[in-house]
Amino acid sequence: MRPEPFVPEILDTDSRYVRNKTDGRVWHRCRNRTLYADTDRSQVVYHANYLRYFEFGRASLMRDTAYSYRKIEESGYVYPIIQIGVTYHSPLYYDDAFCVHTRPAELERVRLRFDYLITHEKTHEIVCLGFTRHCAVNVSGTPVEVDEKTARIWKIFPE
Repeated sequence: MRPEPFVPEILDTDSRYVRNKTDGRVWHRCRNRTLYADTDRSQVVYHANYLRYFEFGRASLMRDTAYSYRKIEESGYVYPIIQIGVTYHSPLYYDDAFCVHTRPAELERVRLRFDYLITHEKTHEIVCLGFTRHCAVNVSGTPVEVDEKTARIWKIFPE
């Protein structure tokens, strides 16, 4: 089943954030272009590379909110992925320009989730929808409560 159309509108003159006019949700947006190394024999982007694109979107969101993954790790926290979901709708090919839209979705005591939407840059056609769920752990790998600075992203993200 095809997803509802994605109709981005720049939020408050900051092109890093867009509101989907279809459902009103706000997304952080970053742009990228596929590399030849991202494609497989059938000349489309290999399915697992979308997980790298999710990471690019997540890391860009964190950096743009002034709390990069490097800073998170330096403060003694790590957020390994414990669950991933992806639904593919349209392929990307070599040298396609695309946008990764990311938003903080769920925040629990020791877990958090990001949602993703990848689109063709010019047409806004949805390439795939996905999510990653993470668990907060300390440097020794013990689950801990989500740190205050990371939790703040869920509080300050535009609505």
